[in-house]
Amino acid sequence: MEEIKREEMTTEELGEVLRVRREKLASLVEAGQDPFRETTFDRTNQSVDILNDYDAFEGKTVRLAGRLISKRIMGKASFSDVQDRYGSIQIYVKKDEVGEEAFAAYKKLDIGDIIGFEGYAFKTKTGQISIHVTSYKLLSKSLQPLPEKFHGLRDTDLRYRRRYVDLIVNPEVRRVFETRSKIINEIRSYLNEKDFIEVETPVLSTVYGGAAARPFVTKHNTLDIEMFLRISLELNLKRLIVGGMEKVYEIGRVFRNEGMDARHNPEFTLMELYEAYTDYHGMMRLTEDIYHRVANLLGLEGELDFRGRKIDILSPFRKITMADAVKEVTGVDMYSFDDSASAIAAANSVGVYPKKEATWGEVLFQIFDEKVESTLIQPTFIIDHPIEVSPLAKKSPRDPRLTERFELFINGWEMANAFTELNDPIDQKERFMRQVELRAAGDEEANMMDEDFVFALENGMPPTGGVGIGIDRMVMLFTGADTIRDVLLFPTMRPLE
Repeated sequence: MEEIKREEMTTEELGEVLRVRREKLASLVEAGQDPFRETTFDRTNQSVDILNDYDAFEGKTVRLAGRLISKRIMGKASFSDVQDRYGSIQIYVKKDEVGEEAFAAYKKLDIGDIIGFEGYAFKTKTGQISIHVTSYKLLSKSLQPLPEKFHGLRDTDLRYRRRYVDLIVNPEVRRVFETRSKIINEIRSYLNEKDFIEVETPVLSTVYGGAAARPFVTKHNTLDIEMFLRISLELNLKRLIVGGMEKVYEIGRVFRNEGMDARHNPEFTLMELYEAYTDYHGMMRLTEDIYHRVANLLGLEGELDFRGRKIDILSPFRKITMADAVKEVTGVDMYSFDDSASAIAAANSVGVYPKKEATWGEVLFQIFDEKVESTLIQPTFIIDHPIEVSPLAKKSPRDPRLTERFELFINGWEMANAFTELNDPIDQKERFMRQVELRAAGDEEANMMDEDFVFALENGMPPTGGVGIGIDRMVMLFTGADTIRDVLLFPTMRPLE
């Protein structure tokens, strides 16, 4: 029965497997050998230690533990494979070595059972590094059959719902999340070296802001008030800049109650940092440094190969204004228009159709969004965004319609968003009022009025640069994942009925 792929079992066959496994557990418990009573097993090594440095372990006693992923009984002996965190290693269990009773019990073990064992390292006649087992212990009983090892778990919906099984049978999945951990640790190391302070800010708040997004709403029962899950880290981090902390960052979950697709999950990981006495040019240098450092960490020497697409991640990133990028791709020169009507007509000529009341800046942004963004494959800083879509960024001294803001695009994806931060409380309140008007008109993604944040700015915030970097998309890029679900251990899923 174990040789049948789980996904090909009939309901009756699966039921029989489950019944047999529970009967084996019941027999163990009756015999006083309940595996779930085991609490520890002292390991001396992991599989990778022996496999990578066999000469140092040959003939020496070692203690390892892991999950049984294959078992081949050959009369009075058995070859099996045991998987731990770092990989799998072959073990050799012989009746004459472990004893008749222990060998009989070993033959009853199921694929998926977790065992601890002691033995010595040797090589088989074919040269395969193995452990000759002298004793073993069942540490946990698997009551569910794993997918057949040669085919693995291929149903993507099941992979995401049962990530624990996915990690067992698809080792490459585990490597993605190990890489994710390394990337986050490297970002932390870089920022700590730069004297940034890592902080934690509230997930729940009575006011949300810092991004254009619809929030998740909840209720605090004790206070009897409506609260929101944060959509950004920005406003609280800038409060800390006001307080004199000068260089702060946070890596944490944010929540946006909006659509789900290959690049969007309702909860995702964001890194935001703020530094006093610098601007968006400083944030560009820092962002580029972070990407280069991660590339070096992962051993990238030439172009990044993302699913057959070559991306030059190591060279200096290109920088271009949003208006120039629009002109480059569509031929529309937005700087040549002073009124919104002319801008809308130009947009219509390239197949973009803004609302009739759209402003010049809104038209510029819509053309960019629909026609340009997807073409930005090589790392590109798009700078100088319209003020209408940048309520927290400082105005450009060159053009009052624009702000000192950039977004980083790689592979057609937005990877980072940064400003020279608006620190004028009067200007900030006016922009919040515009957002309030948009909310009243039905824009659920417009910011709320945050009087306390305005009050914080009235205390004086130094010139500041800030940037937010999406961790999930960065991991997607460096691991070749084509969907965000492949880099989230537990992506949001619709419940099964």
